[in-house]
Amino acid sequence: MVDVSREQMTAGSIPKALLLLAAPLVAQNLVHVANQLIDVFWLGRLGGTEVAAVGLNFPIIGLLFTVAIGLSVGTQVLVSQRVGAENLEGARRTIVTGVGLGLLGGTVLGLITFVFARDVMGLFATDPQVTTLAGAYLAVIAIGLPLATASDSLEAGFVGWGDARGALYINLATVLTNIALDPFLIFGWWHFPALGVEGAAYATILGYTAGFLLAVGLAVRGRGDCRLGLEHLEVSREDAREIVDVGWPNAGQFVASQSVRVAIVGIVAVAGGAAAVAAYTIGARVASVAFIPAQGLQQAAQSVIGQNLGAENPARATRTTWVGVAIAAGALTLIGAIQWLIPETLTTLFVPDVTALELEYTVAYLEILAYGYWAIGASYLLMAGFNGARRTRTSFVATVCQYWAVRLPIAILGVYALRMGPEAVFWAITLSNVAVAIGLGAYYRQETGSGMNRRAVEVATSSAD
Repeated sequence: MVDVSREQMTAGSIPKALLLLAAPLVAQNLVHVANQLIDVFWLGRLGGTEVAAVGLNFPIIGLLFTVAIGLSVGTQVLVSQRVGAENLEGARRTIVTGVGLGLLGGTVLGLITFVFARDVMGLFATDPQVTTLAGAYLAVIAIGLPLATASDSLEAGFVGWGDARGALYINLATVLTNIALDPFLIFGWWHFPALGVEGAAYATILGYTAGFLLAVGLAVRGRGDCRLGLEHLEVSREDAREIVDVGWPNAGQFVASQSVRVAIVGIVAVAGGAAAVAAYTIGARVASVAFIPAQGLQQAAQSVIGQNLGAENPARATRTTWVGVAIAAGALTLIGAIQWLIPETLTTLFVPDVTALELEYTVAYLEILAYGYWAIGASYLLMAGFNGARRTRTSFVATVCQYWAVRLPIAILGVYALRMGPEAVFWAITLSNVAVAIGLGAYYRQETGSGMNRRAVEVATSSAD
């Protein structure tokens, strides 16, 4: 049974529809965070070199999934609009096309990564042993990239339809498979070979495989009226063009933000050394958990907004965005208040043996970051409002301005010109978050007032036809 029916999405209580659809997505995002920590947990039993090899892979693998991010958003938005317009066959065709694009894009990117894995890792690691282990891990992960990317597209199709639990089940299958296989393949338990770092990578891609197979099984078996059969195995060139057109700006968003985050780490290191970098890392970990509710709510809102536009309800789509902004901003304000009150406790929770200087910097960062939490929640939902209307380029431009026009210049000015130390970077992060929220809010109000969602209805319904 699906989480939220089309009737609830297009005519029922907006807060109820958002929260019902967001709840499994929040759980899914928590599972995803856990999946990133599993390999580190088990490889920590082998030594620091193995952990460093996997840690070095995290930003690279994140960039590899840029393709999956773009295709997922494009698939979700198109499916939601077609379901809202009651063009269920078109929605099914969109899912199949999204999965096909995922397999194609993942295969091309996976082959390139497999061939150049060691060379790529050599650009980042100075220790030959770390380079070798990191390259081996990345090469194995590259093998599983096609199924991982295709699985993400299929998950996005479920979410666009209003079925968030399906996506949760797929992620649980992925993570539980990884958890179960990691110790056997890393340490050679039972009759398995001891593969070390490569074993961790094999467990990960077998997890991807399990998730993809479950996703296909759920789609074929059918969840509600979202069922795929042999008669739907058709990749539409027009649908493919629309998916890429809607999704590529979101992929660009990720690249724009990640590139500045790498630069920010370097600036923090210059401003405060290892203690400041440790503070920044701890703050990023705390924030990644705190933002999960807003991320889940954003995914839910994109589906609700898309379905309402497909159902020719532009005013309800606009209300959904503002209701979502209120819920997300309120929830993150509460989380921020808790963080502001107990920054020392949160710091020692992540690093029990924190030094005095690390504690000082981390407390400052967590307090400063908390001031802008409301803005992060608001921004996620305002971007959902634009994304659901296929205005993903607006979200891309907003992210570029947030990171490149506000965050990076303020950090550079504060550290290199004003000599404010790492606190300048911390304030740059919070001020950029507030700036993008205010700017997006004003622009969304202006655009919807001038008929953005009415025009989006015309596009959605003509595409559905």
